[in-house]
Amino acid sequence: MRRPVQWKSGIPDFFIDPQGAGRYTFGKYIQEGEHMADWLDNAIFYEIYPQSFQDSNGDGIGDFRGIMRRLDYIRDLGCNAIWMNPCFESPFYDAGYDVTDFYQAAPRYGTNEELRELFEEVHRRGMHILLDLVAGHTSLESPWFKASCRPEQNAYTKRFIWTDSVMEDTGDISGVCGWLRGMADRDGAVAVNCFSTQPALNYGFGNVTKPWQSAADSPEAEEGRRLLEDIMSFWLELGCDGFRVDMAASLVKADPGHRCTKRLWQKVRRFLDTHYPEAVLVSEWGDPKEAIEAGFHMDFLLHNGPTHYMSLFREQPYFSKRGTGDISAFARTYEEHYRSAEGKGLLCIPSGNHDMKRLRDTLDEEEMKLAFVFLLTMPGCPFVYYGDEIGMRYLDGLTSREGGYERTGSRTPMQWENTVNAGFSAAPEERLYLPVDPDPARPTVESEKSDPGSLFHVVKELTKLRQSHPALLSGGDIRFLYAEQNAYPFLYERRSAEESLLVILNPADRAGACPLAEEPGEILYFCGSRARREELTWKDGQLRVPPCSAAVCRKKG
Repeated sequence: MRRPVQWKSGIPDFFIDPQGAGRYTFGKYIQEGEHMADWLDNAIFYEIYPQSFQDSNGDGIGDFRGIMRRLDYIRDLGCNAIWMNPCFESPFYDAGYDVTDFYQAAPRYGTNEELRELFEEVHRRGMHILLDLVAGHTSLESPWFKASCRPEQNAYTKRFIWTDSVMEDTGDISGVCGWLRGMADRDGAVAVNCFSTQPALNYGFGNVTKPWQSAADSPEAEEGRRLLEDIMSFWLELGCDGFRVDMAASLVKADPGHRCTKRLWQKVRRFLDTHYPEAVLVSEWGDPKEAIEAGFHMDFLLHNGPTHYMSLFREQPYFSKRGTGDISAFARTYEEHYRSAEGKGLLCIPSGNHDMKRLRDTLDEEEMKLAFVFLLTMPGCPFVYYGDEIGMRYLDGLTSREGGYERTGSRTPMQWENTVNAGFSAAPEERLYLPVDPDPARPTVESEKSDPGSLFHVVKELTKLRQSHPALLSGGDIRFLYAEQNAYPFLYERRSAEESLLVILNPADRAGACPLAEEPGEILYFCGSRARREELTWKDGQLRVPPCSAAVCRKKG
C-alpha cells in the first residue's frame, strides 16, 4: 500500500546576491532557504477536466490519449503549463476527488504508462504539467480506509479520524464536515471532508480536547505527512512537475489560524526544495497571505475567501458593460496580499474552474475579451479554464453527474469542431460523460479560429503579448494607479527592470476619464469592438478612455 521512495539526487546551485539579501528570482529577492521554480516566471496555465476534454477511444469519456492529441492546440493558444484535475483510481462519487489508490491512474483515462507518456509529450513541447492532489481524504473504497474499519489494531487504525464510540457526541469541530456512523465493525464514528464518501485522513488536531484526537505533531499525524511526500515522490519520479492541492487549508482539524496546517505544509515544502527543487505546489486555499506563508509557491483567488475575486466577473461584475461594478475592494485586498507575498510566492487569478459557473454565464463575448486583457496582464500565473478561451456556456439545469450538482453545467465536453458531439467523442450521444451544448450556434475551436475577431484570437494575441514583455511576466511588479470606488476606468502599471507598461481597462458601456500625470505612451495593444485607438486620449493630465475598451501602453523613459 506504500511504495518505496526513489530520491532525485542533487540540489541545484542558486545565485546568491553579493549583498547577502537572499536568492534572486523574477527580479525579486526571496527568503534564504526558499526556492521558486524558474519555469513559473512565464507560465500560463490551462486547466483540463480530463473526463470532458477529448475522448480518444469512443467510450464517451475523455482520456490521456485524447489530451495528448490536443497538446499542440494548448501550446499554440499560448499556454505552456497544464493543471489536470484528478486522474487517480476512484469510484468517482466526486469526479475523482475521492481517491481509491493514489499510485494508480484511473483506468477510464488510461494506464500509468500512458500518463508517463503524457508527461513526456508535455515536456517535449517545452510545457509543464501539475497533477491535482487530494491531500485530505480518500474514498470509502480505499484499501487504507477499509483496513482502518477493522476492529483489531493494524497499520491503518489511526490513518483516519475515528472517535472511540459510535454514540459519542462529537460536537462542532472546525475542518470536519460530518461523521459516518454504524458502517463498520469498529466502534466509533469517522470524520469526513465535504461529501460522506470522503473519509478524512488524520493529520491531527490543533486543539486536542478528546482522548481519540491526535496532536498535530503526533506519530500518526507525521506519518500522514510522510505519506503525502511519498505520493508526491512517486509521481514526480514518473515525470509530473508538481501539484495543485485540493482543500489545502483543511488538513489539521480544530486549527485556529491554520497554525499547525501551515507548519505541516512548510515541512512538505522543505522536502520538495531539497529533493525536487523545480517541483511546484499550488494551493486551493483562497487566502494567499496564509497559503504562501505555509510554503506554497502560488495560491488561487477563489470564489470563497477574502480576495473579492467574485466581484471581477460574476457577482455585480466589474467587467460588465453595465458599468455598475466596483474594483476598489478587489484592488485594495489584492495589494495587501501581493505585498505580503512579495518575494515568497505568487497570486493566481483563474478565468474560472470546475467549481464555479463559467465566465460566459455572466459576461458576453465582448466583456470576456476585456476580462482576458486583465487576466493576462496581471502578476502571478494566469489560469485559463478549458473552453473559456472560446466562450463556452454554462449549461443550466443538467442532472448532476459525479457529485457536480450546480457545478455540472461548467463541466460539459470541450467543443472542438462543427461535427458530431462537437468533436469531443465518437460515442453515441447517450454515452457521453455529459451532454454537449445543444445550441446550434455554440462556439467551437473551429468556428473561433475562422473568425479573426473572435475571443479565441484575442486570448492568443494576449498570451503572445505577455510572453513578449518582461513587465507582464509572473514576477513583474504592479502598482494600481486608478482603482476608485464605483468608478471606471481601471489603471495599473506593470514594471520590470527593462520596461514599464500601463494597462487601461474600461469595461463600461460609456466613456470614462481619470487623472494621469504622464502621457500613457505607445499603444502596444488595443481591444475594443466599438472604439478606435484614436479615441484613447490624454491632455493636461486627464486620460479619456472610450467605452468597452482596453489598452496596454509602453511608458516613455
